Amino acid sequence: MNKIITISREYGAGGHSIGKRVAEELGIPFYDRDILKETVKASGFDSDLVETEQEDVSRTESFFKSLCNVSSLYYNDTQTAIHDVQQAVILHFAQEGPCVILGRCADEILRKAGIESLNVFIHADEIHRAVRASEITGCTNATELQRMLARRDSRRHNYYTHYTGKKWGDSHNYHLSLDSGALGYDLCVKLIVEAAKTME
Repeated sequence: MNKIITISREYGAGGHSIGKRVAEELGIPFYDRDILKETVKASGFDSDLVETEQEDVSRTESFFKSLCNVSSLYYNDTQTAIHDVQQAVILHFAQEGPCVILGRCADEILRKAGIESLNVFIHADEIHRAVRASEITGCTNATELQRMLARRDSRRHNYYTHYTGKKWGDSHNYHLSLDSGALGYDLCVKLIVEAAKTME
């Protein structure tokens, strides 16, 4: 199996868990936090800063930052630098061989580099995602969970659009778009694994 798999996901849809299991099934590396660690090493930026900026381009923040030239310059330069280093890290991992890469515009980064990949988007209904988010965060307030889902998804959407010019979650950008709430994690894993093997 020589396929690289990228997984984009809605918050709480189980993309991390599914991606990790796919990698285990195929016996290939799974990259998520490793990308953060390598970006921190290569950039010299603080890990908290990299984690905050790596999938967050807030429209409101961008607007207010633009009102102050100095702040805007620092903000844009920092975020662009982090994205550029992260892009180099993703390409390095991809060039090493088959792997599963989670988020961070990996699908478009690889496409532009001429590296073939199986691109997957994982989504689910709000109830399934809220239950999952509650398990992850410990939050049990329904209103807060709803806000959390909307906030995290908005950040990922804005980040993806900003750096790719494409719409996050649009089925045209992916080979597979799977509803983990309806299909369940097991079937999602099976479908991705089978697709990866078929597309060799």
